[in-house]
Amino acid sequence: MKQHRRLVSDWLWPLVVFGLLAVVPKLDFSIPKLFDQPISSPGTLAVLSACLVFGGLALTYDVQFGFTGLLSFGHALYIAVGVYLSNIAITDWHWGFWPAILFTMAVAFVLATVLGFVSLRVSGIAFAMVTLAFAQAGAVLALKDPHHWTHGEEGLGADYTRLPHAFVGIVNTKNLYWLTLAFMGLVFFAVRWAANSSPGRFWQAIRENEQRVQVLGLNPQWYKLQAFVLSSVLAAAGGIVYMLIYNGSTLAVTQPNFTLTLLLMVVIGGAGSRWGAVLGGILYTYMNDRLIAIGSSSTVEGLPHALRTPLEQPLFLLGIVFILIVVFLPGGLTGLVHRGRPSGLRRIESAVRGDAAPAEDPA
Repeated sequence: MKQHRRLVSDWLWPLVVFGLLAVVPKLDFSIPKLFDQPISSPGTLAVLSACLVFGGLALTYDVQFGFTGLLSFGHALYIAVGVYLSNIAITDWHWGFWPAILFTMAVAFVLATVLGFVSLRVSGIAFAMVTLAFAQAGAVLALKDPHHWTHGEEGLGADYTRLPHAFVGIVNTKNLYWLTLAFMGLVFFAVRWAANSSPGRFWQAIRENEQRVQVLGLNPQWYKLQAFVLSSVLAAAGGIVYMLIYNGSTLAVTQPNFTLTLLLMVVIGGAGSRWGAVLGGILYTYMNDRLIAIGSSSTVEGLPHALRTPLEQPLFLLGIVFILIVVFLPGGLTGLVHRGRPSGLRRIESAVRGDAAPAEDPA
């Protein structure tokens, strides 16, 4: 009976959820206050596509942070590899779409393996700083553009003639939505499978007490490297999807605050739970889009200057929401269902100190 319930929770319900999400582009009605246009309209589907891709990217980050207890400040590097390298291969090198994708994924795997091996020689705040250093090096390389591939601050628009026709143009917004949904589903089920495997059990044991794992005669570095590589390769795949839905590459994905945004998404949703990271990514992205609209609305513009100025800034409002969630929902959104989960901030403090994080059951 217990095995049957686990099968339902691990596979059946997620398949039902993703199945329902797959029919969203077919829904031709409006939801007032939530969306300005009908659900099936290109504008609404574009917002939902962004929500889904960031939900998947947040989950890739949670593989390190939530499941293994690794606080990385350089996750944006691997997303940028997916965003830039695939675009460069297609636009600047004039490769075909699929050879460019395969090459990008191969480079992401090798890069994650090498840099992960180096970074994981240290732990705690030292690990966070090393990953940040690597990410900064990548950001500088993209900015300076020594080989005239990234086009620096101008960014690099994708050559739409070499992209699959199904992903080009407003008329194909539905296809882009399904692409982002497929990416999020791939990440979700890959992480669920990995977390329930033998290495995944060791990730959680390392998160709880790495020294105990060493006492058992096991090598934590090997298992942490597995989590690091899986997380980074999935992030690179998300970078490719990001490039397709935004039709190009910009320096925004190379910045450290991109990684910090993913961290906020995970904390908002609930670290160490697959649905938590996904929900956090979706909610953060949706709120960021809606708060921009609210800040420029006539209602806000009519307020006194002391109120109008902060309300015009989406980051100010997002910061308030984040503080409220941390204070009143210390386990993130999933804390509403699973009371007693450790708070996101406690996880951050434990990772920085190099201490063992509290145990947590995956959602």
